[in-house]
Amino acid sequence: MSYMALYRKWRPDEFEEVKGQEHVVTTLKNQIIHDRIGHAYLFCGTRGTGKTTVAKLFAKAVNCEHPLEDGSPCNECAICKSISSGNSLDVIEMDAASNNGVDNIRDIRENVQYSPTVGKFKVYIIDEAHMLSGGAFNALLKTLEEPPSYVIFILATTESHKIPITIRSRCQKYDFRRIGLDVIYERLMELLQREEIQAEEKAIRYVAKVADGSMRDALSLLDQCISYYLGQTLTYEKVLEVLGAVDVEIFSDLMRQVVKGNTTQALSIVDDVIWQGRELSQFVTDFTWYMRNLLLIKSSDVLSDQLDLSADNLDSMKQIADEVEMPALMRYIRVFSELSTQIRYATQKRVTLELAVIKLTTPQMEVDTESILERLRVLESKIEEGAFAFSEEQLLALSAKQGEGVQAPSQSNEQEIDREAMLRAALTPAQMEDMKEIVESVKNIQRDPELCNRIGVGTMDMLRYGSVNVGHDHQSLVFSFTNDIRSQMAYDQFQKEEHRLALQDLIGELTGKQVEIRCQLKDSLEEKDAESVDLMHNSKMAMPWRVEE
Repeated sequence: MSYMALYRKWRPDEFEEVKGQEHVVTTLKNQIIHDRIGHAYLFCGTRGTGKTTVAKLFAKAVNCEHPLEDGSPCNECAICKSISSGNSLDVIEMDAASNNGVDNIRDIRENVQYSPTVGKFKVYIIDEAHMLSGGAFNALLKTLEEPPSYVIFILATTESHKIPITIRSRCQKYDFRRIGLDVIYERLMELLQREEIQAEEKAIRYVAKVADGSMRDALSLLDQCISYYLGQTLTYEKVLEVLGAVDVEIFSDLMRQVVKGNTTQALSIVDDVIWQGRELSQFVTDFTWYMRNLLLIKSSDVLSDQLDLSADNLDSMKQIADEVEMPALMRYIRVFSELSTQIRYATQKRVTLELAVIKLTTPQMEVDTESILERLRVLESKIEEGAFAFSEEQLLALSAKQGEGVQAPSQSNEQEIDREAMLRAALTPAQMEDMKEIVESVKNIQRDPELCNRIGVGTMDMLRYGSVNVGHDHQSLVFSFTNDIRSQMAYDQFQKEEHRLALQDLIGELTGKQVEIRCQLKDSLEEKDAESVDLMHNSKMAMPWRVEE
């Protein structure tokens, strides 16, 4: 006997074996039990979710000579066996992708006049129904609306929006969902036991993940892996080799180089991946998901617990998540999400991928807001590392050249001023305590991911581009920003009433105190008089504070 592919060999023979579509199966079984069978059904969903399988099971169930109490077919009678083998004259399957003309539908209209040969119903299963031509749909319309009592139409499609509304309105519509990763994994493990094949759980879980909600894809991929390593235990490394996939460690190395802006090393990693024969479209998809997981880890510890990652991989990704900022990570995901569409149709996949990697490491190639913020981040990190250092003479020369005529900064004057004492002199003790409690609540909001999400992580992060000041009434907060690019964007963000009111309400919720927040633009955040108290560099105060006059 010739070999049969796993997805054909283990096609469900009863409703209980259909995984992940309980909402459809339960409804159809109830219709059979209570004799409420419709005349037209529309099964919609992505590939490999069980549309055709359920259609055949339904055809068996309605024609079965000895159906079970729950509505399932017995699979023992002559009718069930003939339908399973594809020899039944009462169940007609038609592929609309290759039989989509008016003449094909006319043949159906002529044949529905004849009663079933053996069973109670004549069932027409039209696969890829959206491929029918406009004329074919019109020819089917009347028959679909008023078929003989013994005829059932089942239309299966992956693109329900292409089905004319006149057809859809005459059918009972069932949406087949993507099958969950855990459901696919359990089904694969069950079938491997039946096949008496040894495999690592990690390997099968990866196959289930790559299948992307399609049980048929999962079985086909598993079949491919088993065939390559026939008679051997299927390991995670072997699955990666067969499917052309990349291990998480390579993604981690690539992300570290991208964060550092090291284009040469990042391209070297891509070159290694290409020479290993990895499939580039799959590489792009997997790396996008890797960055998505980083985003969830960075957003909340609660979300990180829901990721399907080993403890070692999770710890490694948490370290990388700490190194990359949220706006930069969102830009990376955007670039690779666009790439996943482009690379599918690209004739030079390698060039397309390398260009995207260069975009990640050199944000100056783009001029959107996210890229500008990323460029500023890189400059800040280089300054902090001492990559740019100027002597006082150089600073004076640069200032003179620009006509500013400023003096070199002096650290001694800054250190002589007791900023906190000046703030205490400006406020009453009660006002001082109130303001300390309010600023502590702002810091708590920035530290707590759940609280921060209520305002917006990106919005709260922009607060570091300005300073938080005490208003002239000694009861309000004033957010001050300069006119540079990032501060201007932060000012625009906090000028939005929805953000300011949300922050005011949250502060009130945490402290029990009502506070008004206002925003202003200034030429400089530095203060030149004693009445405006600047605590930006005060080690005792974690936030920059001033009294605004």
